[in-house]
Amino acid sequence: MNVLIIGSAGKTGAIVVERAVAAGHVVTAFVRDATTYRAPANVRVVAGDATDQTSVDKAMAGQDAVIDTIGGKTPYRKTTLERSVAGAVVAAMKANGVKRVIVISSFGVGDSADQVGWFVEHVIVPTWLRGSTEDKAAMEAVVRASGIAFVIVRPAMLTDDVATGNVKVFQGHDTAHKISRADVAQFCVDQLTSDEHVGRAVTIANS
Repeated sequence: MNVLIIGSAGKTGAIVVERAVAAGHVVTAFVRDATTYRAPANVRVVAGDATDQTSVDKAMAGQDAVIDTIGGKTPYRKTTLERSVAGAVVAAMKANGVKRVIVISSFGVGDSADQVGWFVEHVIVPTWLRGSTEDKAAMEAVVRASGIAFVIVRPAMLTDDVATGNVKVFQGHDTAHKISRADVAQFCVDQLTSDEHVGRAVTIANS
């Protein structure tokens, strides 16, 4: 499968690229600055602004699916980054006939507030994550309204631990705690070829 990965230079995005290559996909890595990005072998690199429609259109040609891993570095600040990227990605997908998108959001967004603990819900989300949570909610709305097959992935608190291979999908009022970026990356890549969660937003964690 030809896969475009948005945000490939990020901490999670870089692992998504590695896992997608390992799974046998043909990967195009979309990054802001190609001069500072060290791509794995046989990965096509496209540099550009992911909020710019023309740049995304060029990268989208010939793709079968997209994984959007974009995330800001200052989650406490008000931003429209993720919703803007989603808008550009959705428009480019429609123009190029690309059928599936997997986007990384966060737990605490929408009904996944049911899966966060008291401290995260009442302290972390309103302070440290106040800007990104609002933007991710808006991004999810763009994706849901697109009419494109989607999976919204809402990981718990991210760690840099090694992959466990044990990813649980949380529902109801079960409390999710943390998950390694490596496990998030593998879960996203798995959604390229699985229909289990299509049309859903899923909270995932190791514990």
